[in-house]
Amino acid sequence: MEKIEALAKILEDSKGVVFFGGAGMSTESGIPDFRSAGGIYNQKLHREFSPEEMASHSFLVRHPEEFFEFYRQRMMFMDAQPNKGHRALTTLEEHGILKAVVTQNIDGLHQMAGTRTVYELHGSSMKWPCMTCGKVYPMEYALREENQPIPHCEACGGVVRPGVVLYEEGLDHDTIENAIRAIREADTLIVGGTSLVVYPAAGLIDYFHGRNLVLINKTETKADSEAQLVIREPIGEVLDSAVRLLFPM
Repeated sequence: MEKIEALAKILEDSKGVVFFGGAGMSTESGIPDFRSAGGIYNQKLHREFSPEEMASHSFLVRHPEEFFEFYRQRMMFMDAQPNKGHRALTTLEEHGILKAVVTQNIDGLHQMAGTRTVYELHGSSMKWPCMTCGKVYPMEYALREENQPIPHCEACGGVVRPGVVLYEEGLDHDTIENAIRAIREADTLIVGGTSLVVYPAAGLIDYFHGRNLVLINKTETKADSEAQLVIREPIGEVLDSAVRLLFPM
């Protein structure tokens, strides 16, 4: 409880908080992470290809049917809902404390919770653009029976793919620039649910030069020694408890 109170005090004294989150932010919503013992990348999903290979641009191009089968089965969670942590961040934004969320997640749960300023470094499963003409469809479009096994564009017939950053693809320039600006201007940076091993996203915290760096993660990260506060508890519970101290229901 002492660390929760310390986090609440930091939030209370901050004028510009940015939250930088990873897969651990959504595990409490029932979405598995990637690199833990039970994560997606440690599962044997195909006799020939690894999960990393199947989540690559070249795999999409060379094996489109297998790619879409993998993506629908392992990367889409239609029933997932925002957890206490997502809603706590929305509350902080509504009170003018939180200025932005920078996320490595593709699940859209921050927006579903009501947070407005969200920079999605790895894109979003909620939007599916046509690879030929660029027309964007909602995720549900890819699940229609007539769009199996490969979804095609109604306008031009091109392949419609998830709007996420696959392996071998670069991050969106404007999203990166917005995230860097937000982190650089923040006086408090909360890093949660990420082990800070995925680059270039993990390198963004190097742009933070504010007063308070807070780490909320179940395992050690490379930035722990630089943080003013390190909490090794479930992130949703931590954020919810701290926000409730600030704004009792």
